[in-house]
Formats: sequence, C-alpha cells, structure tokens
Amino acid sequence: MATTDLAPADIARLAERAGLPLPPDRLPAVTATVNAVHDVLRTLDGLALGDTAPASAFDAG
Repeated sequence: MATTDLAPADIARLAERAGLPLPPDRLPAVTATVNAVHDVLRTLDGLALGDTAPASAFDAG
C-alpha cells in the first residue's frame, strides 16, 4: 500500500471537516504524530498473516 505523508495543510483540512478545533501552533506536532502512526500501520500492513488463525481459534486448554 503506497501512501505519502500528510502535510500540515492536509491535517488542518481533516480537522476542520471533523469539527475538531486545531490551533495552528499544534499543526506540526499533530502532523508528525499522524505520520508516525501511518508508518507503524504501513509496517503492519506488510506482514503476511494469511495462514494465521484468528485469536478466537486459540485453545489455551
């Protein structure tokens, strides 16, 4: 899944659309956090879990 990092303008637009107040001085920190979370999710997205049974199939007994 190829994605690019979000820019501060993207974050500001998303916050506005969601009705969330986001002062301009917080934009750099929020942008960095969102992009860090996306990086982690991209890593998880690349894991091959096709043969992994769901947790509900685990028998601890």
